[in-house]
This record gives sequence, C-alpha cells and structure tokens, in this order.
Amino acid sequence: MDSFSEPTLTTQFPPRRLRPQRLSIAIALSLLSIGIVFLSQYGWKHSLLFLIGGLLGVTLYHSSFGFASAYRKLLVQRDVQGIYAQLVMLGIATILFATVLASGSVGGQPVRGAFSPVGIQGAIGAFLFGIGMQLGGACGCGTLYTIGGGSYGMVLTLLTFCLGAFGASLTRQLWAGLPAYPPIVLGTAIGWVGAVIVQLIGFGLVAMALRWWSRGGKSQNGGIQTGHFSLSPVLPSSAFFHAILRGPWSLLAGAIALAILNWCTLILSGQPWRITWGFAVWAAQVATWFGWDSTSSPFWSSEASQTLLSQGLFADISSVMNIGIVLGAVLAAALAGRLIPKRPPTVQLVLGNLFGGLIMGYGAFLAYGCNVSAFFGGIASTSLHGWVWILFALLGTWVGLRFRPLFRLD
Repeated sequence: MDSFSEPTLTTQFPPRRLRPQRLSIAIALSLLSIGIVFLSQYGWKHSLLFLIGGLLGVTLYHSSFGFASAYRKLLVQRDVQGIYAQLVMLGIATILFATVLASGSVGGQPVRGAFSPVGIQGAIGAFLFGIGMQLGGACGCGTLYTIGGGSYGMVLTLLTFCLGAFGASLTRQLWAGLPAYPPIVLGTAIGWVGAVIVQLIGFGLVAMALRWWSRGGKSQNGGIQTGHFSLSPVLPSSAFFHAILRGPWSLLAGAIALAILNWCTLILSGQPWRITWGFAVWAAQVATWFGWDSTSSPFWSSEASQTLLSQGLFADISSVMNIGIVLGAVLAAALAGRLIPKRPPTVQLVLGNLFGGLIMGYGAFLAYGCNVSAFFGGIASTSLHGWVWILFALLGTWVGLRFRPLFRLD
C-alpha cells in the first residue's frame, strides 16, 4: 500500500491493541453533536443524514472497506476478496432498495434511485475515474475516510477532486451531444421482484467467474489466491460492543453496514448516497466567494442550482454527509488509538495524488457519479448505467496501474 491511500481490504491493524485517544474522541464527538444540533435548522432529516455520514465514516474506517485497492488487487494479484465484499454489499442493497423504489415514496416523500443515461459520456467518465483512482490513491469515499483517519496529505487529492468535478460541470455541454440512451432500469422494465432475482443471479455468476479468475493467479508473496471470502462471524462474540467501537471489523460487517446505511439515506433523502455532487458544490461555493458569476454557466444557472448556492454549503445533503464521513472516520481512528498524522514521503506521490484527484473529479461528474453513486447506487437501483460504469472503471484501473510507477506508487 502506498504511503497515503485508502487502506487495503484486509485488516491492517497489528495484534497489539492501542489505547483510545481520549482528547480526539471528545473533539470528534463534540463536533458531531454540534453538527446535529446546528443542522436541525434545515430539518430533522438533515441532522439524521449527518449522523448517517458519521456512521459511514466509522464503517469505512473500521472495516478498511476500499474500492480503489480492491480493483488494484483484483488485477495485479488476482485477489478477489474485496470484490466479493462488494457483491455482498450490492446484493443486500438491491433487495433493500427494491422495497422502497417499488412503492415510489416513503411517508409521502418521493424516492428515486440512481437512474442515469447509458452512453459514451458516462463510459468515458468512468474510464477516467478508474485511472484517477490508481493515481490519487483512493476513490471518492476513500479520500474522505482516509483524511479522517490521519492521512492529511489526501487533502490534496480532495482539493483537485473538487476542482475536477467543478471543471466538468462548466464543460458539461461539450459532452451533451454524444450518443446516449435514456436510463434503462431493470425494475421498471420487468418488475422489481424479477429485477432483484436477475441481479442476484448476476452477482452469483460474477462470483463464480471471480473464483475461476483467482485460481489462476499468484499473490505478490508467491502464494496462490484461492478467492475465499470468509463468512466468519461479523464481529467476535466476545467483547461485542468493544469490537464495534474500536474495531477492526470484518469485510462482511462493512458490506452489510454500508448497504443498510445507503438504504437509510435513500429513505431519508429520497435518493441514494452521493459523494461527487457535494465536491462540485464545495468548489462552486468557493468560486462564488471569489466573485465567479454562477449565472454564466449553463449548468449552474438553473433555478435549482441557483437556489442551492444561495442557501449555503450546509443546505446540500451530499455536503453534509461528506463532512460527517470525515468526522466519523476521525472518531473511529481515535477509538482505535490510531489517529496519527501521515505525510507524503515524495514529490512524485504528491503529484500523483494531485493529478489523480483532478482526473477522478472530472470523470466522476461525467459518469453521473463515482463508485458510490454511479456504481453502488446505480446497480442497487437496477440501473444499467451502474454495470457499464464498473466495466469501464476497471478498464481505466488497468490503464492507471501502468502509470503508477511514474509516481513511485507501489
């Protein structure tokens, strides 16, 4: 694993248990509590979604649940454990999402899945995102939770990720003419019960293909990767609450928790969990502070965008949840006694993170989201664009791996 990137998908903690960092815990809890109270002015759902963001940060950190590292290990070592975890996550989320999307509303609030067009624009965006993941060291959510975990150099990746997403929003009309099909949603095409069955069968077939793939590969240490994904207890039976608070969690625990939290996000906000949109909003808000005229942009001049920018940063749900993820990861790292600042050791690594973040941001906006919204949310919503996204993101990952040596990345 390179010096600051998302943790790999197997637990990296040594057996020695470190003491919780009490001051950091107190600060993280205080900020989360203040945030919950402050955001209540936007409604109780804002406060709950901020809390869910915090829980997402805890889950991502304690389970070391990554996406960029999983794809890298798949292609380099034929290690499929991380992808197995994602299949479990997608399977659970597909079932949970269908129960909500089939009704179309919850408590009178309309709900909509991550439905996006299928076309060349999205494919190009996913391809670029795949390259950026391997240079930037993490995906969208990985960038946030590794910052919370002490990899403050990843702030550079976050900065250029925001700039890339904002740049894509300003040039979006350049891509609008490319061929594309309207959103293709399996749930509406064949019914939600049928869609769930088809997707679960699809996940099973992918798992079988991964099993076959893994048997032909060797890990970097020379051992054969069997592709076995342990279904050991989610958490140790002894010291249950201790394990929940201080970790580490299994990949299975992370997969289950992420699926449930995304489902809760869908119910409360009316749409699945998003990352990239919040980054674009942050950059747009900063640009307005420096005098940028948002009405000059075809994308940001819409009534909805103008209303959002006028309401401020905390009015946007994605922004609120992104902040919650960082604070949740800070809390998790402090509880584990591992909130230790890390710095990039080389100039090459810094350049890789800057360049990777820029490509990720631009690609994610073109592809209607990153691995969270387009892939996780898209497939869980039975939208075809999610499947297309992962195919081209893996192709981009393969290309990005060829560029990693240029930046002294392992």
